[in-house]
Amino acid sequence: MINGSKVLDHPIRWAMVGGGKGSQIGYIHRSAALRDHSFQLVAGAFDIVPERGMAFAAELGVAPDRCYPDYKAMFAGEAKREDGIEAVSIATPNSTHYEICKAALEAGLHVVCEKPLCFTSAEAEELVALAKAKNRVVGVTYGYSGHQMIQQARQMIRHGDLGEVRVVNMSFAFGGYNVKVEDTVPAAKWRFDPSKAGPSFALGDVGTHPLFIIEAMIPDMEIDSLMCTKRAFVEGRQLEDNAFVIMNLKGTASVQDGAQVYCWASSINCGARHYHKIRVVGSKASIEWDDERPNQMSYEIEGEPVRILERGAGYLYGEARVEDRIGGGHAEGLFEAWANLYRRFALAMADADRDEYQDFWYPDVKAGAQGIKWIEKCVESADRGSAWVNF
Repeated sequence: MINGSKVLDHPIRWAMVGGGKGSQIGYIHRSAALRDHSFQLVAGAFDIVPERGMAFAAELGVAPDRCYPDYKAMFAGEAKREDGIEAVSIATPNSTHYEICKAALEAGLHVVCEKPLCFTSAEAEELVALAKAKNRVVGVTYGYSGHQMIQQARQMIRHGDLGEVRVVNMSFAFGGYNVKVEDTVPAAKWRFDPSKAGPSFALGDVGTHPLFIIEAMIPDMEIDSLMCTKRAFVEGRQLEDNAFVIMNLKGTASVQDGAQVYCWASSINCGARHYHKIRVVGSKASIEWDDERPNQMSYEIEGEPVRILERGAGYLYGEARVEDRIGGGHAEGLFEAWANLYRRFALAMADADRDEYQDFWYPDVKAGAQGIKWIEKCVESADRGSAWVNF
């Protein structure tokens, strides 16, 4: 259990690009990073309007001489300081992620980046190679994967509790963009602009979340082929607001050859707050997790009563209890999940070898690249009339 004590010799000197005043995601980044004393916010380029960024930096307690008009000025200025930043988080629109991440790695900085890392597999492969060459960590904020029950699912599949995985049913289908909210909500407008959001909205913005979760649950999962259909139901949108994907998997130690995955990614699921669910069906049993009830997971063995597994319970695998922040029965939520990921990012950045993490994982640059490849293949399939494409 996490008790708030420090895990590093010194907090990592950390900055943000974006995430300024009024940014919901910026607040989540800061709350998560600062939770366990592993990071210290010392600098930032918080806003595209420098004056607003400077005013917000003062509210955060960041020194005026370490608040910069843009990321280039920040990387150059901090490189001249003996106490310069060691890591940076990127919380800006999608179209800027690649250039900022690349510049940060070239400056010798660790990176935490919002997804998607970039727009193309070529760019993603470049970032993977650069991170390796520079020996820097790139963490991608698939925030829901920080919930402890994801680790429980991983261990159950690893230990054969489900048997061979046969079917995965996953969805992230909320209803908040069921009407053309981008006409009145500036934060939504860029998400349907291909020049700013990339080649996809529903698949890239929400579909990649359950994709990474099942990759975390089933580490040896390999996609063989996929088929996608997508469309924009709300008139005037350049990018899809709804998509369906079917995938065939290769046989591995935990996955039956020919296993199938179904994904529904949507922003027009009328009345749904999130509808972000994962169901893994095995040859012995099934599990189901819902991110709106993240502390519970159903465990269903054929012919037996359904079991509801609870976060923090003694019957869970030890790896699922390492990151509990309070005893079982108390609700933990998204801020704690993000804090768990930031703690993992910090440990990875410090090259720590923690015995309690018997299979240490976090959403890294390769996971980010995998998401980009998946989006590309889905778009390719849809553009070819929902043809099957090899992965």
